[in-house]
Amino acid sequence: MGRIYHGLACGRVGEKGMSKGQVGAEQRLVTPGMTIGSSSGKRAGVGIIIRDQQLISTQLGFIRESNDVVSISPIRSHYMPQSGDLILGLVAEVRNNMWFLDINGTFQALLPMSLAPWKVEFGATRRHLDVGDVALARVQEVDETHSVVLTMKGVGLRKLKEGSMVTFPVHHLDQLREGERSILSRLQSDTDCRIILGENGRVWLDGDATSVSNARRFFDSLKAEGHRQSIDELYTNYMN
Repeated sequence: MGRIYHGLACGRVGEKGMSKGQVGAEQRLVTPGMTIGSSSGKRAGVGIIIRDQQLISTQLGFIRESNDVVSISPIRSHYMPQSGDLILGLVAEVRNNMWFLDINGTFQALLPMSLAPWKVEFGATRRHLDVGDVALARVQEVDETHSVVLTMKGVGLRKLKEGSMVTFPVHHLDQLREGERSILSRLQSDTDCRIILGENGRVWLDGDATSVSNARRFFDSLKAEGHRQSIDELYTNYMN
């Protein structure tokens, strides 16, 4: 899927030359404003801009290249909700006519009882979803103040009961699901674990104890080493 650059010569924008830095595994981290190299034959991906025919980093992270697209795999990333996103939300607060859910973002999201999949009487919200419950929902809307409204009215949207929730760095989302033989489909097949992938950097794992444990082990390694290795390398190491 991609590779991480090793031994790149990087320097700050405005410097006369590019600092050679250290050669080897340590020379993978770049900071905002750092010159990565010539843009000849390359395209700018996430976290990269082109200026004066040079690739410039706009984020703190590790450089990756895939199909001549150079991008930054950030060390830290945050979920930015968009309308239509499928998410896994953790109930954080219950009111008489609504729920507030932690969606792994900067702000909590609101689920009004009118957008719940049940007929809910005023004051009876806790009977359906309580603090600590996990819900599979979609983002209904995001306004200009970043307030997020969720809905659970839709096919498959529900309270999740059997299984467990695991988080992963949200910038790995596309890498998990791209391709005909995606990492996600391989993981489901190899672990015999049912997996629901949320756009907000969370997955729901459902299966027997061994299946869930094996799948969780991969996501744990993705969190710990995803900024150092490509996702293909991680999965190969996981299977070995």
